[in-house]
Amino acid sequence: MKNYYFTEEHELFRQGLKDFLNKEVAPHIDEWEENQRIPKEIWKKFGDMGYMGLNYPVEYGGAGADFWYSVVFCEEIAKMWSGGFAVTPSVIQYMSSTYIFKHGSEFLKQKYLVPTIKGEMVSSIGITEPGAGSDVQNIQTKAIREGDFYIVNGQKTFITNAVYGDFIVTVVKTDPTKGFDGVSLLVIDRNAPGVSAKKLKKLGWHSSDTAELFFDNVKVPVENLVGEEGQGFVYLMGGLQLERLCGAISAIAGCEAGIEYTLQYMSERNAFGRPINKFQVLRHRMAQLAAETETIKYYVYHCCRMHNDGEYAVKESSIAKLMATELSDKVAYQCLQNFGGYGYMEEYKMARMFRDSRILTIGGGSTEIMREIIAKIIIDDKQYKNSGLTINYAHGQTKESDLLTNNKNNNTMAFEALLSTLQAGAAAAPTLGKTLKFDFGDNKVFIDGTGDSNKVSAEDKDADCTIGVSAEDLQAMMSGALNPMTAFMSGKIKVKGDMGIAMKLQSLFSK
Repeated sequence: MKNYYFTEEHELFRQGLKDFLNKEVAPHIDEWEENQRIPKEIWKKFGDMGYMGLNYPVEYGGAGADFWYSVVFCEEIAKMWSGGFAVTPSVIQYMSSTYIFKHGSEFLKQKYLVPTIKGEMVSSIGITEPGAGSDVQNIQTKAIREGDFYIVNGQKTFITNAVYGDFIVTVVKTDPTKGFDGVSLLVIDRNAPGVSAKKLKKLGWHSSDTAELFFDNVKVPVENLVGEEGQGFVYLMGGLQLERLCGAISAIAGCEAGIEYTLQYMSERNAFGRPINKFQVLRHRMAQLAAETETIKYYVYHCCRMHNDGEYAVKESSIAKLMATELSDKVAYQCLQNFGGYGYMEEYKMARMFRDSRILTIGGGSTEIMREIIAKIIIDDKQYKNSGLTINYAHGQTKESDLLTNNKNNNTMAFEALLSTLQAGAAAAPTLGKTLKFDFGDNKVFIDGTGDSNKVSAEDKDADCTIGVSAEDLQAMMSGALNPMTAFMSGKIKVKGDMGIAMKLQSLFSK
């Protein structure tokens, strides 16, 4: 069933992401939770791997990948046992910078989006206020234009990435007399004069940076307006579906991690002379949770498919967010019960999941709002039109006959020079252990890595793994200008055969 949605390429990406998370994130989670802060340096590492711009175009430094790569990304970061960690890159990639890409000027994209994709800047989205959460038209933060600047005054609360971040995509009232039509989006630099923050203490999500923001006569250049003045509410309505869908993906992945962790504990914990996974009441509880998780998971995947296909799925995304986050609360509550008193101890991961899952039914549109949206659709016959933020760069299915073809210019560099460069690089790299072939269309390069060293030739022989790529893109990978994983996700390379060998490309090109 899973393979219906995920290709071999997606699963290769998943394995690479898991390896990266296990090395760079998992060992530090407890420390970040304790310090209530995630070092910004980690996002640069994410950016270097191409993880901060999966669905953005290559021209802005993104991978240009289809939405299923983001599904994998949301699933795996949700399994790191820290909701505070998982929400941080989600806010950056799916809840804030998206508005700049879809509606912002080229100036804003170059100034804010490009460095965000590189992991050099951290973004946040500023919507909620002390007196206005879901009721966006009644926000009180004002941005009144004076010449070449907007003067911003007001307050936001519950804003993720608001203390240590670099900029806020901020919902403001540029015309307080017009209700919905007076709402606009402004990009406000976090360290601009007049911007201050108060870090909030939370029940869960300890590692995430959440704060109140205060704007006191902040001067914001007019060019920092996102899109058109007065269109902010329209833009938000288009973007919230992606936010809610990502929340549903993360919630279900968290359920799976919680169930797996609990089953492991039940197999090891004995009571009354036998493992507690032999007691019927506990077995049936877990069976029910597993059944509900599996059912809702594939509905969420259905919604992901709709999003990937460019559908504006308001009802479906609202249902997914409602059901997945409510289930996350249920799984956390009932799984913790199976741990008994140990589940209440911080040293057990279930305690953190119990705290972290609670916010999911509130943030990104509460359960009550989701139900009201669904009610308006099925009872009041309300129709929601696509107002703007369906990001989709799906490349479509690759035909077998097209797998190894290459439409790029193979004359960028002489084949002889390319062969020589490959020979030098491969000789210095660890042996592949198998054979690899590069197919440039008219020319082929064969690497035999089964011996003591990698031997490179221009022979056209069968290999364990064949990679279709242009000479230009291979040259970019060898020089370090193009990350092999980014090239893979954006469709610049096509892999046939042993996917594990393709994962070693980075070592082959490392200097």
